Amino acid sequence: MGRRTNGDLEESKPPSLEQLDKLREFAGIAHGAPAAESLATLAFLYLYLAISAKYGEVPSMDIVVWSELPTGAGLGSSAAYSVCLAAALLTACGAIGCPLEEGKPTARWTEKELDLINCWAFQGERVIHGNPSGVDNAVGTWGGALQYQSGKITPLKRVPTLRILLTNTKVPRSTKILVAGVKDKLLKFPAIMNPVLDSIDAISHECECVLETMAVNPSLEHYPVLEDLPLRDHRSLLVEFLTSV
Repeated sequence: MGRRTNGDLEESKPPSLEQLDKLREFAGIAHGAPAAESLATLAFLYLYLAISAKYGEVPSMDIVVWSELPTGAGLGSSAAYSVCLAAALLTACGAIGCPLEEGKPTARWTEKELDLINCWAFQGERVIHGNPSGVDNAVGTWGGALQYQSGKITPLKRVPTLRILLTNTKVPRSTKILVAGVKDKLLKFPAIMNPVLDSIDAISHECECVLETMAVNPSLEHYPVLEDLPLRDHRSLLVEFLTSV
């Protein structure tokens, strides 16, 4: 089943700079305050007020947020935060049901409810990142592996179980700045950037084919290919980086 595209999500009016400035003033967020904490506060306030206005007042509650994901590390911590906030607020105001039954450790919302959670999580990501792709909140909502191309997000149904090592470099980065940088370089150097993006696209499709093959007929010969493809992708990203130096 296809998922909501970014084009569909654009039908939801994004938060305006004026709204965010008013929320900053309301929350007493001073200039120079820690960016991660300030943006998290703004995302919460925006989602709380917007969801209340659309679906009915959210009842009084205590909200506690904790995470094992480091912020600013490229691991989608802001998307996980936005998805959890959206799901909790939509459940609290009755826009979606509460599927968790007593005595059961896990539950699953319907596809329609997940779609609504993803839509509002995307709004939270807009507050934090400005113009995100929608990939991170989609993965956070549905889980698994997803394909993103030309604004369309679809799940990969046949993906093998892999053990992946993630290393936190502790080098902070801003998705908002990185996305803006890519757009700027594409406009300045189209002859250089378009082939780079085509190469990344081809690598992604090849990786998808290998993963689908592994899910059906796993073989040790596939692992060296999976090791090589990310390296080629990183080389392409390095070329992209060098064009801005």
